[in-house]
Amino acid sequence: MGLREDFLWGGATAANQCEGGYDAGGRGLANVDVIPVGEDRRPILTGKKKMFDFDDEHFYPAKEAIDMYHRYKEDIALFAEMGFKVYRLSIGWSRIFPNGDEQEPNEEGLQFYEDLFKECKKYGIEPLVTITHFDCPMHLIKEYGGWRNRKMIGFYENLCNVIFRRYKGLVKYWLTFNEINMILHAPFMGAGLYFEEGENEEQVKYQAAHHELVASAIATKIAHEVDPENHVGCMLAAGQYYPYTPNPEDVLLALEKDRESYFFIDVQSRGEYPAYALKELERKGIEIPMEDGDAEVLKEHTVDFISFSYYSSRVASADPDVKKTAGNLFATVKNPYLQTSEWGWQIDPLGLRTTMNTIYDRYQKPLFIVENGLGAVDVPDENGYVEDDYRIDYLAQHIQAMKDAVELDGVDLMGYTSWGCIDLVSAGTGEMKKRYGFIYVDRDNEGNGTLKRSKKKSFHWYKKVIETNGEDLSNEI
Repeated sequence: MGLREDFLWGGATAANQCEGGYDAGGRGLANVDVIPVGEDRRPILTGKKKMFDFDDEHFYPAKEAIDMYHRYKEDIALFAEMGFKVYRLSIGWSRIFPNGDEQEPNEEGLQFYEDLFKECKKYGIEPLVTITHFDCPMHLIKEYGGWRNRKMIGFYENLCNVIFRRYKGLVKYWLTFNEINMILHAPFMGAGLYFEEGENEEQVKYQAAHHELVASAIATKIAHEVDPENHVGCMLAAGQYYPYTPNPEDVLLALEKDRESYFFIDVQSRGEYPAYALKELERKGIEIPMEDGDAEVLKEHTVDFISFSYYSSRVASADPDVKKTAGNLFATVKNPYLQTSEWGWQIDPLGLRTTMNTIYDRYQKPLFIVENGLGAVDVPDENGYVEDDYRIDYLAQHIQAMKDAVELDGVDLMGYTSWGCIDLVSAGTGEMKKRYGFIYVDRDNEGNGTLKRSKKKSFHWYKKVIETNGEDLSNEI
């Protein structure tokens, strides 16, 4: 059987982790700009500490990142050399609307992305564009409180109206919000949320989530009206929860932990709040700020496909004495049957197949794996070449599991984009040394380096994988 002939192989990045040029071309300040490296990063990500501007005490890696803003032609040429069919990237909201609440967009920002998309098209690469990938104009956070405020829906709708019309014919694959369930784990990054002392944080998170869900449905509506050829997807930070033991309490908890994330996709894909979520929110005393017309727009404008990131599976234990560890901002019990990455993420290729089956069984819509990869410390030689066999091994095992889900289980899969196809700033830690790419970028955690690009061994391996449509996963180059 194999993968479909038009399978979309490629790579993925996010504007805030690679573009840089934070004040270039009329761009405004965004939340992701002011999140520093170091011990203050996590309190800010989780909304426990305010950070509205830069200071002299911290290093802010997103300011320059890997300077793709000025180097995108070089980078896209390298992607084309690997044979990319698709490149997943995101739009920096504050590059289009510097404050976020303007009526008219910033033409220089619009032109930048038009030029970038045309550069992709020159090589036959389809852009897959995430409208909001962990970025929100700081003005919207300071003046309106981020996505807790319903006015954000209108600002987002304005953004969508502009970009869908401007890029008609250049972009046909869209994602509304990156890892929308991350709002529960990193609310400042996910929705521009910060919390005052004594505030009901859960109420604020789900209030913001409802606003994002309505905005996603409105975006889907506009996209289909502007161009019937547009395909709009949702995006989930995925990873199956396993029960730690056969204890029924562990089994039930694993189900409940999965539902915490699937709740968002249930709404975006099925068009209504699931009964289990309504009951859970009722028990917690959380009110959904539903207004006239919300239920209708959610029901009538569901997404066309389901996209997701997968890095690891997770484990749930109802025993409070069982220790947990962090993995991609998700607290999880350590799985004794799995190896871990240098950052403690549990490596589970078979879990990808399990996760794909769970999602496809649940929604019966086409799937798209838009993030998967291994963050590791790469040591280049004097020419910038990295013998990253560990990355090749990780990706080969996950791609094989992906193929098994398609060929043996019948999952409908549109494509696969490896995360951080070029080294970029880590969203979770802000580090550069946590590298995912096929392309090495000479830059360290403190911002030192020439930013020179060089091909790793995995670059040549992935080129072969794409050429053979995933049939040749061997380490031989």
